[in-house]
Amino acid sequence: MARAIWNGVVVAESDSYETVEGNIYFPPDAIKTEYFAESETTSVCPWKGTAQYYDLVVDGQRNADAAWYYPATKEAANNITGHVAFWRGVTVEA
Repeated sequence: MARAIWNGVVVAESDSYETVEGNIYFPPDAIKTEYFAESETTSVCPWKGTAQYYDLVVDGQRNADAAWYYPATKEAANNITGHVAFWRGVTVEA
C-alpha cells in the first residue's frame, strides 16, 4: 500500500503503483480528485515526455505544482502514462 499525504490528508492511495527514478507514481484512479486543481505548468523529460502538473488544495491551502503526470509518454515510460507522482512537501509512504 502506498499513500501520498499533504496537510494531514491522504490525497492518493493504492496497492498498485510504479516506481521510477525513486518516485512513486500512483494510477489515475488512486488520486482523490477533490484535492487536485489543474496547473498551467509543464516540464519535459528527455525519455518520459512532457509532464503536466496539479496544485493540491486541502483545507483552503494550496501547494502549487505539487503533483505531476505524463498524459502521453514516450515508449520507454509507457508504464506510467497518466500516473501521478508528488513532491514539494507531500509525504509518500510505501
